[in-house]
Amino acid sequence: MSGLFSRLNVEAILRDYPMGVAFLEGPAALSRDALRALQEYRFARVMARAWQIPFYQERWGAAGLEPGDISSLDDLALIPPISKDDLMASVAGAPPFGNFHGRDAAHPFAVFHTTSGTTGMPQPLFYGAEDREIQNLLLARAYRLMGLEDDDIIHSVYGFGTVNGGHYVREAVTHFTDALLVPAGTGRDMPSEQQVEAMARFGVTVLVGFVDYVRRLAEIAGKKGLKIPLRLVLGHFGSGDRQAVSDAWGGAAVYDWYGVGDTGVIAAESPSRSGLHVFEDAHVVEALDPETGTPVEDGDAGNLCATVLFKTGIYPIVRFDTKDLTTLSPPDPGSGINFRRMSGFEGRSDNMVKLRGINVYPTAIGTFLDEFEALTGEYVCRVFTDKGREDMAVIAEARERSARLAENLAERLKRGLGVQVMVELVAPGGTAALTQINERQKPVRLVDER
Repeated sequence: MSGLFSRLNVEAILRDYPMGVAFLEGPAALSRDALRALQEYRFARVMARAWQIPFYQERWGAAGLEPGDISSLDDLALIPPISKDDLMASVAGAPPFGNFHGRDAAHPFAVFHTTSGTTGMPQPLFYGAEDREIQNLLLARAYRLMGLEDDDIIHSVYGFGTVNGGHYVREAVTHFTDALLVPAGTGRDMPSEQQVEAMARFGVTVLVGFVDYVRRLAEIAGKKGLKIPLRLVLGHFGSGDRQAVSDAWGGAAVYDWYGVGDTGVIAAESPSRSGLHVFEDAHVVEALDPETGTPVEDGDAGNLCATVLFKTGIYPIVRFDTKDLTTLSPPDPGSGINFRRMSGFEGRSDNMVKLRGINVYPTAIGTFLDEFEALTGEYVCRVFTDKGREDMAVIAEARERSARLAENLAERLKRGLGVQVMVELVAPGGTAALTQINERQKPVRLVDER
């Protein structure tokens, strides 16, 4: 028998990566020494497999490494990080899939998806049967941690097509919970007006997706006067104003989680509200200085770099630099979860604009806009050159536009960013053509006209 199911032992997967009470009483309660021993065991298996992959053989060999040089996690910093750029270079050198995926005679099966292509050409993504199902389980673990129950009705606005998101959420919910999933997709899959009408008709209690589109749906539902019994919003919020999202959805509890297509979910909030708990039984994380690539101290922002401890078949992931900025911190003793924490998404270091010597991250500007009640939170940054000088205009949607509001926003951005930028206020929906918010999971936040 071929296929995914013939390669799975779900009981063993649930034993190794439990969720719910079993998670809280198991991995989450491990001492730091016991957790480190578990990580070392799993890391050794990942490294043994990675050394069999041509991509890592070439890269590590060029760095002067040999298989015996990395004997523990203490040696992790000796391994050169990889990023999407390196993976796409692999694809260019060995089209169409590159030489990093690890499909061979011993590992012929893979689930295939791609990234969304928000920051460039979509990247191929590969998952073995077991690591795909572990990723699914870990997302179900995150949802359970944030309060998902089996009698919930979940409306998902993650996209489908080759992109991973919608399929990942569907598999996690349907494989590891009894909740009912409404796989609506993005506005391209199902128009926004139809989505909120369906939410009201089906009595949706949980909404999952990216904050930008979640807010868009709240605005449409409000205009239509629809009554939707939403109690949870679970998605990707970073430093955004979650209270505003909660208020827009009638007081629903809002929780953040973080992951990327390559790794699956890495960290999630709990009711303790003390940051996102890194699932350290499944990942080892670092924060790297965006310029030097060296690890930074806890409390300092850096690129989230992940080593996945369960990918021992298809596409092992060792020191993957996501280019997503975050801040790491020690465990919170009062949370009941003895895992390190991360602040969430704080912007992308590879989406940075340098204005008059100051680094500006367009994806992090939304947190400043949330301070103004008259703004919808939707925006796009336009970077251009004027008379030899690079400049940036923040185009923000406002329910009520005035010169005073534009001036106040410009002043707040100057204080927050450390550099003066232009501000243009437009009516609600006025940035949609540029951000493509009704078609994409992750809207465009930077239009570079240089």
